Order: sequence, then structure tokens, then C-alpha cells
Amino acid sequence: MSDLAVVLSPAVPAVALGASGFWLLQARYRWAGMLLLATAIGVLSSVAARLAGADVAAQSLMTGSLLLPGSLAVLAYPRPSIRHAVEFCLWVVVAGAGVIATVLALDAALSEALITIAAVTGIALVAHGWWVLETGEERDREAILWLGLAALVAGLLVTMLGLQFGVRGLAVGAIPAATVGPAMVVGVRRPDVTDVRSLVVSVVVLAVVALTYFAVFTAVGATFEPLGADDPSPVAYAFVGLALAAGFHPLRVVLRGVVDELLFGERPDPLVAATAVVDRVGDDPVLALRAIREALLLPYASLSTDGTELASSGTAVTETRRLPLRLGDDTMGEIVVGLRPGELTLSSDDVQVLRIVGPLLAQTLRTRALALDLQASRATAISAIEEERRRLRRDLHDGLGPTLSGIAHTATAARNSIASDPDTADELLGRLRSDAATAVGEIRRLVYDMRPPALDELGLVAALRQQLQTVRTPAGQPVRVLVEADDLPPLPASVEVAAYRIATEAVTNSARHSRTQTVWLELRCDGDRLVVTVRDEGSSAGAWVPGVGLSSMRERASEVAGTIDIAADGHGSQVRALLPLA
Repeated sequence: MSDLAVVLSPAVPAVALGASGFWLLQARYRWAGMLLLATAIGVLSSVAARLAGADVAAQSLMTGSLLLPGSLAVLAYPRPSIRHAVEFCLWVVVAGAGVIATVLALDAALSEALITIAAVTGIALVAHGWWVLETGEERDREAILWLGLAALVAGLLVTMLGLQFGVRGLAVGAIPAATVGPAMVVGVRRPDVTDVRSLVVSVVVLAVVALTYFAVFTAVGATFEPLGADDPSPVAYAFVGLALAAGFHPLRVVLRGVVDELLFGERPDPLVAATAVVDRVGDDPVLALRAIREALLLPYASLSTDGTELASSGTAVTETRRLPLRLGDDTMGEIVVGLRPGELTLSSDDVQVLRIVGPLLAQTLRTRALALDLQASRATAISAIEEERRRLRRDLHDGLGPTLSGIAHTATAARNSIASDPDTADELLGRLRSDAATAVGEIRRLVYDMRPPALDELGLVAALRQQLQTVRTPAGQPVRVLVEADDLPPLPASVEVAAYRIATEAVTNSARHSRTQTVWLELRCDGDRLVVTVRDEGSSAGAWVPGVGLSSMRERASEVAGTIDIAADGHGSQVRALLPLA
């Protein structure tokens, strides 16, 4: 790498910081945005001063930019706060250290003091991040984690490159350092794009494992020096590498639990976690899934039923586990949870929590399904009611309306001619009586269509026996209807009407289509349902084609939240309706 490239390398993170600061300003994170812009301007000015040969001024600008506005930008991210004594002290320490470092940078002999000041500033910034994680709001904590993740990765890479390649390594390290600004933008714009906690833990674990392995290799080489031996042979290094490779995954799993607890606290007790989830499980499955993820620190969770995802929370991961959600003997669906990075399965405590909250989630799914069924049933009922109103309006307007109007006109004509033409008046009165009788018959028909009077006078079973005595085949032959009925309890009026209409329509269809002389009608109660069964042993001329009669029976059943099953073949037909009594 040329000297010019080394000089220009700080411009890469400076441009990234400037663009990120500009976006933060547009998103109304003014303090962090302005300080990032100031940092970018200072770093670019330092690069320009070094190109101009003013090395001392360049060093002062670089140090001051990074330790003053750069550090203050971290304190102000995502929003500044000086409400607590700890926050006030951190602002004073960082601001003071930045001012002092800017002045001391003018003297090259004070480089050791600058290192100390930079270390103090770094410790203060880490303390600030820890403070936000402990006391901040959820979105502020997620933003700080994104910033900490980028800073951790960049710091590790810059340190390793610097130790290995010196100044040129530090120049290459400017590329990962350019991710700090974009990470700050992600932290306030899309903090939930992935599970940042798992990423932080994974990076820390990987760094610890890498340092451990470097130490082991170094120790292996160092053990040969006191013995006066040469460096270990490739075979010895191969065996060491094999042993380390075998222990890589177990060490990651163990360290992950330790680091997870150190960074984010001890994993909650299963009973405590289950209690926290139970308190937040309600009608919204998304909130329940979020509560599960927060209690168990899982990256992803979702609910599904019949292979269809109903709700999800978090970011989907490759490794997942599925647990069925049972309610009694019924399986209402399943919960899918994502495993944390580095884990092969759920811990027994996690499974215990999910088993405790599983019935509540199953109840949530059942409630959701019942609500959807109720909504569909209401829509069907409302549609049926509107259709019935439309029919009544049409019948009243087109049938009874003209008849009553004719009666009124006939009465007026009879009154006008009763003195001058008694014969005409007598004829008009006769017509008036006939029209009145027609109107009464029309009214009776309308009343019968709404609720047959025989149901109130005789009851359901007797009314059906009376009505079905007149059923005949298309050839005019009478059909024998055998009615079998249990001792039925008092039935809701809507169920009585539905059973009456379905039974009469089904018997009429059998007489019309099945070429039979006998039809069996059975009415019985099965728990909280009325079962209406109509069957015959006749042979149909062909398959039944759904028409007005079949549609009417289905609508009658759905109006009372019931179901109906209709079957016909060459050996007979059967209609079976299940009508809830409550």
C-alpha cells in the first residue's frame, strides 16, 4: 500500500460518518447528526492538512475530531440525556478529555498522555453504553447495541491489523471502521431487522474463542524454547489444530451462555418467565409472541395453523423448533421458535416455559377461529335477514299492496253508486268481499312464511306430521312419511323454524326426485344439538343438482350456526342437519 493511500484511508470512514450524520439530521436526531457531521469534517480537514504537509495540525485535527465531536456523538446517540448524575459526569469526562487531547496533540512528545486520555474516553463511552442498556428504553437499548456491535467488530479488526501490519494495517482497518456510522442509522431506523443481541453475543464469543486459540498456539511454541528444542513439527501443530477444532463448538456453546448472562443478565427462571408471558398473552398473538421472545431471549417466534402462518415476531432464522399447541384432545396449531446462534436445541427450561404458556396460546388460536366463524356466521345471518326483508317488501308491494288499493277503490265506487244503482253497488260489494278474502289469504301466506302457525298451535313434531300428509310424487301418488321423534325439550323458536323448513323441503325433494313411496324423518337431541335426518331408499334419475331447495336448506342451517350434510346415490338419499340449541 502506498503512502498516499495510507494518508487518504481515514477519508473512507469520514465520508460514511458524514452521510450517516446527514441522515440522522433528516430523521430529527439532531445532536447525534450534527456531531457526526462535525467529526467527518474534522477528519477530512486532517487528511487535507496532512496532504499539505502540516503534520502537527493534521494530528491535532484528527485527535480532536475523534475524541471531541466523535465521542460526544456517541453520548448523544440516539438522543442526548443529562437527567442523572452519572450522565452528567460522563459528559464532563468525555468533553474535558477531548479538549485536553486536542491541545496535547500539538506536542508530539506527549503521545503517551494521549493514549491515556483515549483510554479514559473509551472507558467512559463503554460506561455510557452500559448505562443506557441498564436504564434506557427498549428502542434506545437496541440502538446502542447496534452501535456497540459495529464498534466492537471494527475495534477488533483494526487492532489485529495494526498489530500484524503496523501503519498499513491501520489504514486497511479504516474499511471496517466505516461501518460505525451506518450501524447508527440502522439502530434508529430498523433496529429489529435482525436480533442484534444474538449478533453481539456471537461476536464476543468468537473473539474470546479466537484469543483462546491464539494463546494455545503461542503456548505450544513457547513450551519448546526452555527445552532447547526447535519449533514444533507440522505434525504436532496438526494434532493441536485437530484438538482445537474438536473443542470449537463446545467452547462456543459454553461461552455463549456465560457471555449472554454477563451482557444481558441472568436468564430468567422458567416460572418467572412463564408468569411474565402469561400476564401479556391476550387476544393479539403478535404481542404474545413478542413477550415469549423477550422472556426467553429468542430471535424469532411464530404461530401457525394448518400450515398457514398467523403471526410472527422477530427475524426468521435457519434453525427452528416446532411445538404443537394442544387444548384438550384438539391440536389448535403450533408455535415455531428460532434457536439462538450456536445452539443445537432448546434448553429444558425454555421447553418448560413454552409448555406452560402453550394452552394459553392454543386458547388464543381457538378464540381467533371462533371469532372468524362468528363473523362469517353473522355475515350470513345478516345477508339472510336482508334477503327476507327484500322478499317481504316485494310481496307486500307487488301482492298485498295492489289488493288493498283495489279494495279501497271498490269500496269508494260502491259507496258512490249505492243510492243511484243498487245492483252495481251489490256487485261491487261482492267483489270487495272477494278481494278482502284474497288479502287475508295473502297475509296468512306471509305469516306462514315467517313462522308457520302450526308450530305454536301443535308443536314441531305434530306440525310436521300434519304438513307432510299432503306430500305427493310428480305423478300424483301419495308419499308415506314415517316420523320418528324423541321426547324433545323446549326448542328455541329459530331452531324450530329451521328444523321445520329443512324437514319439509328435504321430504319434498325426496318425493320429487327419488322415485320413492316412503320417506323416513327422524328428530332427536344429541347433547346440545337437534339432529334432523330425512332419508329414503329410492333411486334418483341422476345426480342431484344444487338448486333453490338445497341452497335454502343450507341457508336455514347456517342462520342458526348449524351444519347440513346432503348425499344421494342410486340406492337412496339422506339429508342430515345439526342445529345447535344454544
